[in-house]
Order: sequence, then structure tokens, then C-alpha cells
Amino acid sequence: MDTIVIVAIIVGAALFIILAAYIRIVKQGTAVIVQRLGKYRKTLDTGLHLLFPFIDRSLPPISLKEQVADFRPSEVITKDNVKMLIDNVVFFQVVDPKLYMYGIERPLSAIENLTATTLRNIVGELDLDETLTSRDTVNAKMRQIIDSATDPWGIKVHRVELKNILPPASIQESMEKQMRAERERREAILRAEGEKRSAILVAEGEKESAILRAEAKKITYITEAEGEAEAIKRILAARPNAAYLTLQGYEALKVLADGQSTKIIVPSELQNVATLFTSIGETLGVGSAMPVKSKTAKKK
Repeated sequence: MDTIVIVAIIVGAALFIILAAYIRIVKQGTAVIVQRLGKYRKTLDTGLHLLFPFIDRSLPPISLKEQVADFRPSEVITKDNVKMLIDNVVFFQVVDPKLYMYGIERPLSAIENLTATTLRNIVGELDLDETLTSRDTVNAKMRQIIDSATDPWGIKVHRVELKNILPPASIQESMEKQMRAERERREAILRAEGEKRSAILVAEGEKESAILRAEAKKITYITEAEGEAEAIKRILAARPNAAYLTLQGYEALKVLADGQSTKIIVPSELQNVATLFTSIGETLGVGSAMPVKSKTAKKK
């Protein structure tokens, strides 16, 4: 009796171990391929699954998440025969675990080689400048070509990015010199534009200053002339006699004598001064009322 119990316990434990060995729990974001007698049977999704003992065998889980493959730099030659190294990354995702498992041997190695050959073909049709400035175009072409090629492998390529473009040292030095020359040219243009603008502002300021000075002189001359005319009108309106006019003539000669002139012309007859004021009065229309005796009348 004891022997039967012990055997039953041993058999039960063995069955439990066997059953536990054929229980599969598939995690989220993964898939498991099940083979029966070496042939594909089914794909296990997320959850708990029980396999048939001794007949079914599960393969290692396959990740269904998006993955990033950072491949080694590829040596390419441009259309203008410039050799360079280009480092790229590929973002892909397994969408069909069965095709991924049975479609091709070593899928990552296949993607790497496909990426390198595609990159050489595309860059070989571009020159150096186009390669450096057309990254988006190269990325789009590579993604389209690689995605079409990996469809039979159960792989979906989402993005292909050129990470680094490394031209030869001589080309890099030439590019740096070109960039430096371009910066210096832009700096010279900006400096010249600034100097030109400054000169224009200075010239406009001098022009406005000269106009203002001329306007001020004009106003001064007009004011002085108007003042002198008003003074003469008032003098003539007061009907000064000949003695007053003669006295004013003496004052004018005194001012003239105090000036900086080296030659002074004095009229032979001071009576001419009175005649001058009389003429001014006649010009302004007020001199006809002033009786001025001429020298000839006095002699008579």
C-alpha cells in the first residue's frame, strides 16, 4: 500500500513537471512560434497557452516592438568620385512573426547589407553637394526601397536616417575654408551697408542743417530789412528838417570811419546826405511833403 502511494506521488509529480514545462505565458509585445514535429503549427499571442507534450516545441519569443538598428558606416562614392563614409540607422518592426522566422536567415544582417547596397546606389547618382543637402530625399528613397524588399520577411521599415556623413579630410578642410570665406563676405557686406547708411544719415543731417541755417539767415535779413524800412518810414513820416538829416549824415560818417575799411570816400558836400534821405522819402511816397532847399537855391 505504501509503495502504491509513493508511486502515485512520483507519477503525479512527474506529470505536473511535464505539464508545467509545456505551459507557455506570452508577454505583452511579443509573439511565440510553435512547431509540431519540426513544422510550423501556430503563433502564440499574449496570454496563457498549453502545448502538447513531447510533440509541440516553442521557439524563443519574437519582439513586436519597433526596433532601432544602428549599422556600421558604409563606404560610398558620389557621382563626382568623392569617397566618404555614411552612418545610418533603420527603424523597423516585426509585423508577421512567421515570415520573420522562416522568411530569411539572420534578418538583421540582411537588413544591414540591403541598407548598404541601397545607399551606394542612391548616393552614386548624386554629387557631393547634393548628398550633403538632400538628406531627406535620400532617407525617403531608402525607406521606400528597403520597406518593399523586407515585406516578404515580415518586417515593416518605418524610417531610415543618415546619422553621419564623413567626407575625406581634404574635402572637410575645403568646406571649412569655403564657409569661412562666406562668413567673411557676409560680414564685409554688412559692414559696407552700415557705412553707407551712416554716410547717408550724415549727409542728410548736414543738408538739413544747411537748409536751417539758410532759413535763419533769410529770416534775419528780412527782419533787418523790414526794421530798417520801418525806421525810415517813421523818420520820413515825422518830416525831419535839413539840420536833422545833416546830423544823421554825420553819424553815418562816424560809423563808417570806425569800420575796418582802409579807404573812405567822403562826399564833398554834406548837403548830399540830406539829398539822399530826401530821395528815399520820395521813393517811399512821403518825401514830397518835406521842403528841402538845394544849394543852388541858397546861392540865389
